[in-house]
Amino acid sequence: MGASFVVTLREGFEAALLLGIVYAFLAQTPLHRHHGWVTAGAALGLAASILLGVAVSFASGPLLDIGPDLIAAAIMLVAVVLLTWHAWWMQQHARGLSGDVHRQIEVARATGNLSVLAGIAFTAVFREGAETVLFLWGLMAQTPMTGSAGLLGAVAGVATAAVLGWLVFRGGRRIPVRRFFAVTTTLLVFVAAGLLASAVSRLDGLGYLPSTATLWDASWLLEEGRGVGGFLAGFVGYRSRPTMLETAAWLGYLAVAAALLWRPARKVRASAAAPSAGLTPR
Repeated sequence: MGASFVVTLREGFEAALLLGIVYAFLAQTPLHRHHGWVTAGAALGLAASILLGVAVSFASGPLLDIGPDLIAAAIMLVAVVLLTWHAWWMQQHARGLSGDVHRQIEVARATGNLSVLAGIAFTAVFREGAETVLFLWGLMAQTPMTGSAGLLGAVAGVATAAVLGWLVFRGGRRIPVRRFFAVTTTLLVFVAAGLLASAVSRLDGLGYLPSTATLWDASWLLEEGRGVGGFLAGFVGYRSRPTMLETAAWLGYLAVAAALLWRPARKVRASAAAPSAGLTPR
């Protein structure tokens, strides 16, 4: 539940921020009366995301004939790659998002092609929705017995993201956006590390990777199948009896992700570093 909550909170908040940028900028232009295009585009993006989730669920059935554990491992590896790429992309491009959206709106105003507004909203919502579907698919493959809890966490994450988005753009912008993304990026890195360790465990069990010794047995203290242990297993890939290979994969991923995402930032020009008008990260 915890991992699905963080994933949907992060993705939902990004979509809410992008839509907020559009609505806020439109309010300052003659296009403010055409905000319905934005709402329609966002609704279509949400519907398309739901349809994608349904399609993925149906497609997963035939794939299980290949081998449930092998397919689950592949899904988790794909989710790790996507989570890592997504975190890196946001680190590189977050500052320019507002400016890009403003330029697209200016094109719509200059050309009179209002469908551009719907396209911006659709892309923002569907992109985050599609990523959420794939991430949740990987999480469900990791801990299939917690499907209902994962769904509850996902719904709670979306609802919280909607509230935070409203607070940012309607409640005085009291949410420290930069800090929010820093914290959620850190949590997503641990989620991805857990997915990688779980994938390694599945591949080890299938004989695709060499078996290694169990490092310790903490089941007497925290069993991974229930309670707090079950929560941590679904969140960060906790194992009460981790093997050397699983532990190396978990720690190795954290080291690589830290080097990729939190290396010392290069000095940039003051104009590039200035926050955009639509977002005020703190």
